[in-house]
Amino acid sequence: MQCCHRVWPKLYIFYIYIYIYIGIYNISISVNMATLWYIGHVECLLKMWTCFLISLIYIFFLSSELCGIDELLCHDENALLSFEAIRNIHKDMDDDADGSVDVTETDGFLREDLKYHDPKGKHNSFHRADLLITVEEMWKSWKASEVYNWTVEKAEEWLISCVELPQYVDSFRKNDISGKALPRLAVKNATLLLSVLKIPDRSHAQKLHLKALDTVLFGPPMSKHSHLKDLMLVVSIVIAVGGCWFAYMQNRNSKDHVSKMMKDLEGLQRAEQSLLDLQQKLQIAQEEHHMVEEEKVNLEREMRSEIDAAKQEAQRLRELREGTENKLSRQKYAEQELEQVRMALKKAERELELRSGWAPPEALQKWLQLTHEVEVQYYNIKKQQAERQLIVAKEGAEKIKKKRGTLFGTFHVAHSSSLDDVDHKILSAKQALGEVTAALREKLHRWQQIEILTGFNIVNNPGMSSLASALNLDPAFLGIRPAVPQHLLLSDDLDDMDEDILSPGTLQCEFIMHTNVPMLTQSKSFCAIPTAHLRPSRWKLCIQLLKRHL
Repeated sequence: MQCCHRVWPKLYIFYIYIYIYIGIYNISISVNMATLWYIGHVECLLKMWTCFLISLIYIFFLSSELCGIDELLCHDENALLSFEAIRNIHKDMDDDADGSVDVTETDGFLREDLKYHDPKGKHNSFHRADLLITVEEMWKSWKASEVYNWTVEKAEEWLISCVELPQYVDSFRKNDISGKALPRLAVKNATLLLSVLKIPDRSHAQKLHLKALDTVLFGPPMSKHSHLKDLMLVVSIVIAVGGCWFAYMQNRNSKDHVSKMMKDLEGLQRAEQSLLDLQQKLQIAQEEHHMVEEEKVNLEREMRSEIDAAKQEAQRLRELREGTENKLSRQKYAEQELEQVRMALKKAERELELRSGWAPPEALQKWLQLTHEVEVQYYNIKKQQAERQLIVAKEGAEKIKKKRGTLFGTFHVAHSSSLDDVDHKILSAKQALGEVTAALREKLHRWQQIEILTGFNIVNNPGMSSLASALNLDPAFLGIRPAVPQHLLLSDDLDDMDEDILSPGTLQCEFIMHTNVPMLTQSKSFCAIPTAHLRPSRWKLCIQLLKRHL
């Protein structure tokens, strides 16, 4: 009642002022007008007093109800107007007029007035745990709402972003419309909308009314700015950037890998070309070796003819000595022959001392030739394997080149294992070719040194079948295969080849056995024969024969 006493004097003074104004106006009219006019004004005055009394009763009742709910706002005229708006909203929702709004009434209000097709979420926001909402509960809920504490700026922001009527921002600002005044906008008040806020468009007024009603009942609208959407957008951008970066790195790695593979393939081709050049050199070396063999045969033929000429000269000297009757001449010839023989013996002894006392057996040559042929077979097998690896690597590289020419070829090659496989095959083929080339160089050098040390002709031999027959070996035990083409027998350096002109049997002891000492002393061809090719065993035999003749 204390709140009512505070509000009552203001209302009373207001209506007294109206009454005095009307009374003075009526008195002036009564003085100047006729009595009929005066009676009409008296009737109007009675009607005004009736309205005044009704208003006093309603305001007194409204103030009493608000004071019973919230004593602090009893004297606030804006609070009274907002409370009246809340009462009207509650009255519109309370269809059965029982003083409370249940779930069914709320559902009907949302569907019919607010045009919600699925109001379940709004039910939870409005009722919460209370199924029956009274005016007092609705007022308290409104005061506890965030919207109640909105400032004028916040209300203007709501008008712009939610209601989407920015043209009425100035009207809100002039009339100081804050969050506390929104319930007045939530009820149909033509005076407020048309006269105060200057909203002539009925569609705009209806839109503002519905938005205000929704905000008062269910709180502030959901912000269009969603943090979840922002998070999803950021995550999407990060994933997109990461995917682009990953694709770029994969593409660059693929290009680097392909470039490296192409370099390895070029190296492999160079190794193959080097091997072909080496084979070509060996082909030339084989031809030159055959030419050397022919020269050796021709030289042996010339030496045989020279030996025959020496025999004839020795026979002539012997006949000349026998036919000489002069004793002094025969003695002179004998001394000359003896001097030549002594010189030859001394030279032969010196050469024999320089040579080793051990002479390799004849069978060693055949075994070495057989060993060489077996090694050549294993080398050819290894070479064929390397060539097969080279062919496989080339085919893989060609497939990679074809795939890179397609639309998604580079991406497919980057994410498949074929690139690594081809790279591995190229490196394996390159390594195998390198091993074959190194083995070939080592083999040629080794057998050349063996030929020099033994004096045997090992590389050029009658073949594995003939050697097996000569050594009484089973060909099946050796696994004899068809003869290998001569162009596979390669040479690395033509300058290191053994250019032997005479074979170890160039000097035959038969020549010495059928030649007398005088003939040997007169023959210059004996001293001209290269003694470096005589074996120690034959040297011993020759010296013994010479001593017999002496």
